[in-house]
Amino acid sequence: MDLLGAVTLFLVICLSCLLLLSTWRQMQGRGKMPPGPTPLPLLGNLLQVQLSDMRKSLMKISERYGPVYTLHLGSRRVVVLCGYQAVKEALLDQAEEFSGRGEQATFDWIAQGYGVAFSNGERAKQLRRLSITTLRNFGVGKRGIEERILEEAHFLLEALRGTKGLPFDPTYFLSRTVSNVISSVVFGDRFDYEDEEFISLLHMINESFRFTATAWGQLYEMFSGTMCYLPGPQRAAFKQLAGLEKFIERKVKANQETLDPSAPRDFIDCFLVKMQQEKENPSSEFFLKNIVLTTFNVFFAGTETVSTTLRYGFLLLLKYPEIEERIHKEIDRVIGRNRVPSMEDRSRMPYTNAVIHEFQRFCDVLPMGLARRVTRDTQFRGYTIPKVGSWGIYPPPCPMAVQGSALSLSVEAGTVQ
Repeated sequence: MDLLGAVTLFLVICLSCLLLLSTWRQMQGRGKMPPGPTPLPLLGNLLQVQLSDMRKSLMKISERYGPVYTLHLGSRRVVVLCGYQAVKEALLDQAEEFSGRGEQATFDWIAQGYGVAFSNGERAKQLRRLSITTLRNFGVGKRGIEERILEEAHFLLEALRGTKGLPFDPTYFLSRTVSNVISSVVFGDRFDYEDEEFISLLHMINESFRFTATAWGQLYEMFSGTMCYLPGPQRAAFKQLAGLEKFIERKVKANQETLDPSAPRDFIDCFLVKMQQEKENPSSEFFLKNIVLTTFNVFFAGTETVSTTLRYGFLLLLKYPEIEERIHKEIDRVIGRNRVPSMEDRSRMPYTNAVIHEFQRFCDVLPMGLARRVTRDTQFRGYTIPKVGSWGIYPPPCPMAVQGSALSLSVEAGTVQ
């Protein structure tokens, strides 16, 4: 046998072993797992999903296999929870078992298990506890954040007046406003709307978030182990995420140099103070990498989800002008033209409150949520789910329900049903 023949035989044997290993991993424990479409070696169920619309594909598969089924994303086995009832049972009734964070390949490239959003176990608990406490101390969920929002709303109105009635793209107007509210808590200050670095940051957030929704982004989620070494759009997404991380690293280092432990100025300072307090604790999760990535998580998530929901809201009001007119009348009646709104007005504005809730239901900004991982082998609806990621997705959105019988309003009681 010549050298070429020996090499060919060796490659065939290696490929066969890889295929057998892939098939064994996919079929392991399948008798206890939820049913699902038969996967191909290495490819998994790639040919049975539409990468450009994963949500629609997953819903279609659920019509055959039910609300809980197994799917193979490449060689990675996941359990899909489809529909309100299945997701509720998992995330509320069995919250502890489903509390782990699953693989999210695009963001895992930068997070690597650090930060509050993509960590697990004791690290996640420590970071989440301090994050929630710190955000509350800086007014989130209280009157303090309301004052920050009203201040930023004033800057937004001035920017809108500057358009002088000409057509404009609201994308970055809304992103700058929302991001500045988050920035005032996280960084202790706001950015000028024309600040070039600020605009660049918002572009990085928008583009990296957009990548995850593309067909290529979904393909990367399946085959990240190989694609991370190859050229392609994922490289641009990595560059955007790395740029955000570098910016936050500079902010953290600047805070570190001027830190006064007795008077923390912002979210970053509170984490730095905690890091100083626990510097002798070898099991502490408060070190620079976690501080940077946690700040990254809060800044990124707070900016993109809220601004996207607002953009959807404006589009829906354009489509339903009669709803916009009714909201306008309620605002004029309750608030008038001579003062700013406050959270105290909410109970007297049931229709506006209902529409805001409807925006959040209808827009479904993250329809599949973030991947979850069960923290231990878990019994769920008669199946055994081992430690694998599970995706929760929700029913398709219905038409706007404000006008119909699906949503009724009690103006007198100030409640929404």
